[in-house]
Formats: sequence, C-alpha cells, structure tokens
Amino acid sequence: MPPPADIVKVAIEWPGAFPKLMEIDQKKPLSAIIKEVCDGWSLVNHECYALQHADSSNFYITEKNRNEIKNGAILRLTTSPAQNAQQLHERIQSSSMDAKLEALKDLASYSRDVTFAQEFINLDGISLLTQMVESGTERYQKLQKIMKPCFGDMLSFTLTAFVELMDHGIVSWDTFSVAFIKKIASYVNKFAADISILQRSLAILESMVLNSHELYQKVAQEITIGQLIPHLQGTDQEIQTYTIAVINALFLKAPDDKRQEMANILSQKQLRAIILTHVIRAQRAINNEMAHQLYVLQVLTFNLLEDRMMTKMDPQDQAQRDIIFELRRIAFDAESEPNNSGSIEKRKSMYTRDYKKLGFINHVNPAMDFTQTPPGMLALDNMLYFAKHHQDAYIRIVLENSSREDKHECPFGRSSIELTKMLCEILKVGELPSETCNDFHPMFFTHDRSFEEFFCICIQLLNKTWKEMRATSEDFNKVMQVVKEQIMRALTTKPSSLDQFKSKLQNLSYTEILKIRQSERMNQEDFQSRPILELKEKIQPEILELIKQQRLNRLVEGTCFRKLNSRRRQDKFWYCRLSPNHKVLHYGDLEESPQGEVPHDSLQDKLPVADIKAVVTGKDCPHMKEKGALKQNKEVLELAFSILYDSNGQLNFIAPDKHEYCIWTDGLNALLGKDMMSDLTRNDLDTLLSMEIKLRLLDLENIQIPDAPPPIPKEPSNYDFVYDCN
Repeated sequence: MPPPADIVKVAIEWPGAFPKLMEIDQKKPLSAIIKEVCDGWSLVNHECYALQHADSSNFYITEKNRNEIKNGAILRLTTSPAQNAQQLHERIQSSSMDAKLEALKDLASYSRDVTFAQEFINLDGISLLTQMVESGTERYQKLQKIMKPCFGDMLSFTLTAFVELMDHGIVSWDTFSVAFIKKIASYVNKFAADISILQRSLAILESMVLNSHELYQKVAQEITIGQLIPHLQGTDQEIQTYTIAVINALFLKAPDDKRQEMANILSQKQLRAIILTHVIRAQRAINNEMAHQLYVLQVLTFNLLEDRMMTKMDPQDQAQRDIIFELRRIAFDAESEPNNSGSIEKRKSMYTRDYKKLGFINHVNPAMDFTQTPPGMLALDNMLYFAKHHQDAYIRIVLENSSREDKHECPFGRSSIELTKMLCEILKVGELPSETCNDFHPMFFTHDRSFEEFFCICIQLLNKTWKEMRATSEDFNKVMQVVKEQIMRALTTKPSSLDQFKSKLQNLSYTEILKIRQSERMNQEDFQSRPILELKEKIQPEILELIKQQRLNRLVEGTCFRKLNSRRRQDKFWYCRLSPNHKVLHYGDLEESPQGEVPHDSLQDKLPVADIKAVVTGKDCPHMKEKGALKQNKEVLELAFSILYDSNGQLNFIAPDKHEYCIWTDGLNALLGKDMMSDLTRNDLDTLLSMEIKLRLLDLENIQIPDAPPPIPKEPSNYDFVYDCN
C-alpha cells in the first residue's frame, strides 16, 4: 500500500550526531516538527532552530516552500534564520580581519536565500553593508599593500552579499546615497584587475540604472563611457558582457534628447570597432548572454532612427527641399540656365521632367512623397547618403531607368521610400528590445553607418531584381515581396560583414528565388481536384491525431523555462513536464539549465490536468498585464501563455522560442479537448497531408484522375453467373 501523500520520509542531520530518519507529516505545523526533532536530540529552545536543505543551496524550509520537500531528501537542523541573521550582523562588524572575512563569506552564501535575506534586511543589514562600502573599507586603506588579497576578498564578498540581497526585490533601489554610488563607480576603475569586484560593481551599476530614474542620473554623472571602454578590450567575456550591459542600461534609460548625444560619444570612443575586434571577432564562441547584450545594443542603435522615421517632410522647409535639389543635381549635373525671361518656366518644366526620371510619385512637388510616416525623412536621408557615398551606382541606376521605356523603368524615388519602410520593419526600428532574443547581426557592427550601407546594398538589389523580373509599374508590390524574401534569406545566414551580405544576395537572384519557391511548392503541393479534396477530408482526422500525440509526447518530455527578472544574467530556471498518463503536470525550480530531461520525482509541484480551467495567451496572461517595459514588449507577449486553475490559481510561462510556444499551447489545448490552432499545427498538417497524399498516389503516376467518380453500371439482366456456395 503506498504511503499517504502528506507523509514525506527524510533524513535529518545535526553536527556531531548520527543522522535521524524521520517521517514528516505535511499537515502538522512546521514548528511542531522542529520541536519533535529538537526533543529527539535533547535540544531546548526549539524556536531558535530551523530546517534547511542539506544540498548546495542550503535554503531554509518555511511554511511556504515545505511542499518542495521530496521523499529521500536530506535536511539539516540549524539555527533559525532570525538568529543566523543576528549573528552574522554582529560578526561582520568584528574588529578581527580574519573573523570579518569569514563572516562576509558566509553572508554572501546565505543571502541567496530569501528567508534569510528578509531577516537580515529587517536588521537594517543593507544599510550596514552600504556603510561598510562607503567608509568601512577606508580603515583598511593603509593595509592594502600588505594585505591586498584579504582586502580584495573582503570587498568582493561584501558586494556579492549586497547584490544577492537586492536581487530579492525587498528593498527599493531609490534609497542609496551619492557616496555609495561614487564608491561603486570608483571600483570600476580602481579594481580593474580584480575580476570579482569589477563584475559585481558593474552588476550593481546596471541594476541601479534599470531600476531607478533618479539613480540613473547619479550614475550617469559618476561613470563615463571612457571608463567602461577599457574593460571591453580585455579577454574576460563575462566582464565584457557586464560592461556592454551597463552601456545598454545607460542608453535605454537616457532621455530622448540625450540618446543621440550618447550615441555620438560612443562613436567618438570607437565602441563599435572595439566590440567588433575584441568581442565579435575574438577567437572564442559568443555565449547567449553576450549575444543578447549585442542584440540589445543593435536594437537601441537602430532605434535612434525612429525620430527621423516618424518625421514628416515640411514642403515649405527650404533646407529639406534643398536635399531633393541635391539629389537632382548629382544625378543630372544640370548646366546653369541662361538668364532670360523664359528661364523660370523652362527650369520648372525641366525640374518636373527630372523628378519624374528620379522616380518620384509627385513630379511637381516631390516633397509630398515624404509626408507619410514611416518612413518619413529617413527615406530622404538614405537617398542622399546613397547619392553622395555611392555616387557612381546612384547615377547609373537613375540614368539607366530614365532611358528605359516608361512601363519598364524602376522608380528610384518610390522604391527608396518603400524599401526604407521595409528595412525598418525587418529591423523593428522603434520597438523595445526583447528580453529573450539573442538575434544580433555581426555585419551591423562593421560600419559606423550600417543602416545606410544596408540600404545602399538593398536598393541596388531592388534595381537588379526589377530588371531580372522585367517588371512594370503594376508589378511594384510583387518586386518588393521578392526583394524582402531575398533580404530575409540572406540575413538568416548571419553574414559577418556587409560584403558577405552582398555576396549572399548575388547568389539569391530572382531565378534562384523562383527555384526555391518551386521546390517549396512541390514539397507542399496542394491538389485541388475534387477526389483529392475528398481524400484529404478522409485522412485529415488521422493526421490531426498524429500531431496531437506528438504534442503530448513533447509535453511528457518537458521543457525548461526561464524566469524573467530585472537582472537577466542571474537566470533562474524552472521545468515543467506532463506525466506519462497525461493526468498531471509536474513542475519545479532548477539551479541551472538542465542537460536533457528532468525526472518527475525531482520536480516538487504538481497540477492535475482535471483542475485546469483555461489556457490564455498574450495580453490575456496575468503576468503580461503588469506595467513595465518588459511587459509591453511585443516579442515577449507573443511567447507568453498561462494556465488558469482552481481557486484563482495560475501557472505563468514565457516560452524560450515560438516553436516551444506552439508545442505547449497545442498540447494544453489537446488535453482540454480543444482544437490546436497554432501556426505550427497548420504547417505540420499541410506537410503531413501532402506527404500522405503523394504516397497514396504513387501508383497513379501519369494517370489522369477524373473530377467525378465513374458511373455505376446498370444491373445485369440476370444473376446466373453468381455461384451459390450453398
């Protein structure tokens, strides 16, 4: 007979004594269980003791997390968190250097536990640590030369404890003084050789900037880009990651009017070139966190274009009109007109003719073409950049098209405007960076004007594709679709430079795109004849059942999800999987991202499938209704889903990618008896149906299948040919 669900068998350790085997009744108060344990070892004052996990975490067991205790777990009887916090509070103020160092080391370890952290913070422990950072270390300035390792370790443990305590979100970041910020900022320079101090100092600065507008202003005054740059030129990728994270935080929180100024400083300090040389082209793999920070920097850099993208052209602004005149001058190099009475009219007529050759929609007043946002003035900026920096290519495109027949000319002006709009959509200009994306493109770090260069390559591609398609003005949208496909396919290969991107596009000619499309069409061929459609209807339920089983099997394997927090680098993971009988969801927290499947018995929490009331996605999720930059992010919204169950309970997910999102939402809907509606299901259904139909039609190759079934023959006049077995 299986043991009751509320009884957990554990071993409990106590220093100097043999471990005790014990059955814990989860219905009994925790204090009663601790008293029973203390009585067994004849320990008085049981309220001064607590239980904690005897593994590497050493986390305290409380009424809130006691359900995480598993059968066979090893626990340890130890001093209560309140008493432990009080002792450490006193020990870190010891006059003995060795005792103080040991106490700070213990504090750094214990601070990871939220139960201990709450007790230590209640003793005003954060203030004590900040005072030690601000002034306490001054006492040991004279000892640095003779006790440098000890001093470095002490400061490292102090900062580690501070970071861990603040990560619990119990104390507001707004409470810290300028003196503390100055001290942390000074460590970024003073302890460049001490990796642990530098790492924690950078982490504190990043959190300050991200969590408090007031602290952002103070940090921005204390730390300069020039002080951060040298840390990117080292060889430690973790320090480089933290450094870029601080730069990103400063960039993200800067007021709109300060961002361009900061971008100019980054350009002056050669940040892009330094990142390219010491990070992207360094002889080592780029880890996920570094890839994320590079992606964030890429997004923030492109978002500087948003202002121009959303600015309409003022047709009355002479400076803006002069740009259009400059485009015309470069293209046609018009000779000065003679000053006669008819010259003004002639000039207007000539300008109108030239603007038509330049491909503007409004020949009389091309400024009107730039009143739509997006792309606004950004399109005109791109055109001028192309005309000035790639003058030969610009003149060739304009003159080439002006000499073609009207119906086959590629309108440069209209093309540039639509292409700029398309590139902004591809690069998501103006959107906040995703908290989960690592999709940076190395080629954008190879040039100071990477977006403009990107445009220059793509406008030449558009002109080339237009010629290959022998397109007319009616085909404009078709050409744009092909060009977008060419760009997207080239970007997926992650070219390392703009030249490599250009080379990839050369191989993706219109002919090649047609071949790819034809191949894909053949693989997903959709037969439309009536017999085939009837066959599809007949076998579709089988295919859907196959997809359903695959989804449920994937849920049984489980997935590791990441808990999003304000400091992304300290990733916390949790795992969720379905039981093999499809009746229970098992889930629980993990120390680190797992390699392979996580066993059911190591996941502490359970949710019966029968208790699930609904599955909601996107903005309907409880964790997406909170305010904040992360919650408003489009990409995170697209990966969010929640399970709602009894008593207003909820289990919130953010999928690692779109594929896992589809797998889980499909699987959960299948468990609830609902239709699987994801894009992945539609694609799988199309692919599997196509394959199954092709297999069934193999024997009918080169045979015309009639649209209607053959007629049923008339009944014979007699049935004498029938043999009666009786």
